[in-house]
Amino acid sequence: MKKHFIAIPLVALVIAGGAFLYFAQGDTAQLPAGADVGREPRFTTPRNEFFPTVNIAEVKPWKAGEKPVAAKGLVVERFAEGLSHPRSLLRLPNGDILTAETNSQPRPQTGIVSRVMNFLMNKAGAGVPSPDRISLLRDTDGDGKADTKTVFLSGLYSPYGMALIGDTLYVANTNALMAFPYKEGETKISDKGRKILNLPAQAPNMHWTRSLTVGPNGLLYVGVGSNSNIGENGLESEANRAAVLEVNPKTGDYRIYASGLRNPVGLAFEPRSGVLWGVVNERDMLGGDLVPDYLTRVEFGAFYGWPWNYWGGYEDRRVQPQRPEIREYTKRPDYALGNHVAPLGLSFSKDAQLGAAYGNGAFVGLHGSWNRKPAAGYKVVFIPFEDNGEVGKAKPTDVLTGFLDAQGAARGRPVDVTVDAKGALLVADDVGGVVWRVTRAQ
Repeated sequence: MKKHFIAIPLVALVIAGGAFLYFAQGDTAQLPAGADVGREPRFTTPRNEFFPTVNIAEVKPWKAGEKPVAAKGLVVERFAEGLSHPRSLLRLPNGDILTAETNSQPRPQTGIVSRVMNFLMNKAGAGVPSPDRISLLRDTDGDGKADTKTVFLSGLYSPYGMALIGDTLYVANTNALMAFPYKEGETKISDKGRKILNLPAQAPNMHWTRSLTVGPNGLLYVGVGSNSNIGENGLESEANRAAVLEVNPKTGDYRIYASGLRNPVGLAFEPRSGVLWGVVNERDMLGGDLVPDYLTRVEFGAFYGWPWNYWGGYEDRRVQPQRPEIREYTKRPDYALGNHVAPLGLSFSKDAQLGAAYGNGAFVGLHGSWNRKPAAGYKVVFIPFEDNGEVGKAKPTDVLTGFLDAQGAARGRPVDVTVDAKGALLVADDVGGVVWRVTRAQ
């Protein structure tokens, strides 16, 4: 009896999973390549999906000596390897690099669909347990490779964003903004830290990352993604989510700085204008040609549409009840990055030494789609800006590609990007367990 008791759920899971995958063969994108990118992307009629399209890139990690493909005039090498799911990066004043080795906490497996989705995320390399730590990477001899790797902070809870103000390091766990004493040159923080602010993390805690940056005014800005695709878990579960929070680190007081941002993962201040920008992951299940993820100015008090509409006023009629009266108050994003490309990293090029072509603009890490045919993202791009701090009209330039092999398998997936003390671009690769270093060819 015990064997049958175990077997029936397994058989049911296999059958349901097979049915899910069959119906999730899904939609194929119809727009020509590049039409969904830029200040004026092309839009199609929504193609509603009952099941999300599934196009998982099976993971085949890099072998020794293998690496992505750098753009002409650039070279890429390994800065650090052997890491466990590295995601965000922070350069410290002395040139040390911090990387958050992290993932979501275990998700509920209460139904067939959630179990199948967990299986698919495992296949995509996103199902590893969260290491819940921040590691320090140091290049002591200046050869462009980290020869010191230490656990800088441990015992965290799905840490992601990091920011340094004076002698205090701020870390955004998925459930709380924390503060830790920092002393330059030390390779470990043993202090348990103090909580500045609770952050929303109620189950199922979709979009678990909490991006973090510090503004010229000394305030902190925290990106908190939605707890659903389009509010289907109830809007009461979306309090202080799909938003950027502005936090006073001294008092813990906060306010919603901007809202209607489904999943604002990367945040950074544009150096010429001092304006906050972010990259945002948009909604799913409207087909392969909707909705473009985007790069945008994050303006105080602005509403960017989620969940009721997208791109400045296209209504998502799946959301009920409708709110047509808010369309006129919806802010249109500045620049489309492409449909389902999953932008996670954002860094401006102020300190980069990669040549004139990369002198003024933004580097963006596109983690890559799991629900689009053909696959999109899986690369690092550069987007030129104008001298006045506005994004330009030009299409993005590919900086680092080759994360997908010829058979469509993922060798790695780029996440965060930052510029190191020598002007090289660092790229965290969570699936590959590597931090890549991109420099100008000599």
